[in-house]
Amino acid sequence: MTTRRLWSRLGLLASLAVAIVVARVTVFAPARVAVRVLSVEKGRVEETVTNSRAGTVKARRRAKLAPEVGGRVLSLPRRRGARVRAGELLLRVDDVLQRARLALAEDERKAALAQREQTCLAADRAGRDQERTRKLARDGLVSADVLDRVDSEARTAEAACRASGASSDRAASAVRLAKAELDKTVLRAPFDGIVADVFIEEGEWTSPSPPALPIPPVLDLIDNRSLYVSAPMDEVDSARIQKGQSARVTVDSHPGRHFPAHVVEVAPYVADRLEQNRTMEIELEMDDTTDVAAFLPGTSADAEVILSARDGTLRVPTASLLEGGKVLLLSEGRLVERVLKVGLRNWDFTEVTGGLEVGERVVVSLDRPEVKAGARAREADAGQR
Repeated sequence: MTTRRLWSRLGLLASLAVAIVVARVTVFAPARVAVRVLSVEKGRVEETVTNSRAGTVKARRRAKLAPEVGGRVLSLPRRRGARVRAGELLLRVDDVLQRARLALAEDERKAALAQREQTCLAADRAGRDQERTRKLARDGLVSADVLDRVDSEARTAEAACRASGASSDRAASAVRLAKAELDKTVLRAPFDGIVADVFIEEGEWTSPSPPALPIPPVLDLIDNRSLYVSAPMDEVDSARIQKGQSARVTVDSHPGRHFPAHVVEVAPYVADRLEQNRTMEIELEMDDTTDVAAFLPGTSADAEVILSARDGTLRVPTASLLEGGKVLLLSEGRLVERVLKVGLRNWDFTEVTGGLEVGERVVVSLDRPEVKAGARAREADAGQR
């Protein structure tokens, strides 16, 4: 083989190798991974703790009501969803019997008053006769026996007057009792609120509600201005949560919204229910009372208590952190891994105390296996992952 032919073959092989390399990095190169990135910036970072299980929106004033007497329901002037004021009529049962008893009691009181008037007039006349007889006795015109009889008649008449007064008072008490019994045939709102539900209809019969004996209610009344959130917190956070701390509340019915709140009550014990984590209940109220109207009692809620906060500190989205406090940066078309020093953190942001500079681009879409250190990447267009 001549030298010229050898060099020709070597050149051909070199050209082929270069073509293969060029093809691998161009035609056959893997596509760049589209990733979403955010520029590192400064802002507020908070250290928070969240509930270990779902919390619940509750009402401090909620009453399940039933009338004190049984009977057939005559009217239900307020239905589910109606706003009512304290003292407003909610339900009325058949009151024919109670009204008849009241009418009888009033008639008996009138008779007692008439009897009192009659006996007291007689007592007054007997008293005058007594005075005249005593004058005549002093003048020696009547005997002692006559005077004794007149005195006895006067005292008897006075006693009869007092007895008739007591009878009229008893009749007045009977009237008040009958009115009280009549009042029990109506159910009135004990406070301002909303009728959450009605469990009976007009024409149906309701059972009486004796003291200390629970029966099925006929109405559910809620004061929607007294709503709060009860949330179970993990026992490990019990020493860090205190009354007055700021917090945020989120509810599933309002996705993406955070409602400012504050801690108003911390349970003095840790619950150790069977087959559940040990938790401590806390209560939170909304800072803005108008936010309360957005909640419904019984709704699940999440609470985030703010333990401490820093403003104007370097931060990255918490979702961008990998295990070991690492992040991926998009630099010159490739993903580069960087180890960070971190401080305060919550679900949204983590404080960076070292390892990053303002403006560097951190990858936040980490939900694909191809997003890893060393991968060729590009910034995703709007609407891409």
